[in-house]
Amino acid sequence: MKSQPLRVAILGAGYIGTDLLIKIQRSLHLQCVLVVGRNQVSAGLRRALKMGYSITDGGIAALVDQSHTFDLVFDATDAHSHQEHWNQLKPLGKVMINLTPSRSGHMIAPSINGDEILNHANISLISCGGQASVPIVNALSGLFPSIPYIEVVTTAASPSVGRGTRLNLDEYIEITEIAISTFSKASQVKAIVNLSPAKPPPIFRVAISMMTDEADPTTVKAAVRKAAAQVVTFVPGYHITACEVFKSGQVFVAVEVQGRGDYLPSYAGNLDIINAAAIMVAERYATRAAASCQ
Repeated sequence: MKSQPLRVAILGAGYIGTDLLIKIQRSLHLQCVLVVGRNQVSAGLRRALKMGYSITDGGIAALVDQSHTFDLVFDATDAHSHQEHWNQLKPLGKVMINLTPSRSGHMIAPSINGDEILNHANISLISCGGQASVPIVNALSGLFPSIPYIEVVTTAASPSVGRGTRLNLDEYIEITEIAISTFSKASQVKAIVNLSPAKPPPIFRVAISMMTDEADPTTVKAAVRKAAAQVVTFVPGYHITACEVFKSGQVFVAVEVQGRGDYLPSYAGNLDIINAAAIMVAERYATRAAASCQ
């Protein structure tokens, strides 16, 4: 017997929440039952209503009141609010996937530890820069006994970055650095964010520089290709544009992420990669949960 889709809610109706809703609509394993915002005249809630979804502008209080209607919630609000949201949902036994750069929650990059959603109820998807860089630095960390320094520079088009993300840039940098350090065991990590006003807007880019012992270029490039191929399975626009190994021991990898253009244009790969990761993790939870009930 075919299992029913997992009932999910979206908390936050900005750029990330609206793009996420469109992606959920394509999923065979997820069914959005509620979109929650704080302003009923917001573009995101108006769009969700037009698409035929139930909406409310009652924020977290309304979400808690209707918690019987869903099993998993995507938090697409802001880092400052996430902990309070989790505090209110945790007693209700709900799974929360955190798309804000809050330090709250168990960090997951789907191609590395996606199955760990089965063991944790509060899941952190780090940041868009983290989702783009962590698979690469994690793969390269296995080639070297120690890594003294990693620097990750993300560049996103200004129109692709909503108000919530702009307010959370400090938190974005902090959680990205924590994730890179955790998944690479690097001694020192630095994350830098650029918001580009260029016209036409540039595609989302991530530049990774790593100081190591002398490296074999063939081995490094093979590890990078393998890591990228795993990400491409759920983010088709993810691709490596450069991979260089220098005699000094420096490794440089450049990544571009072209979005599917679901809500914002295709240059907004920053939205695409974190939302694709959210869908991937939620679908994995849905299928494993369904299998355990059979």
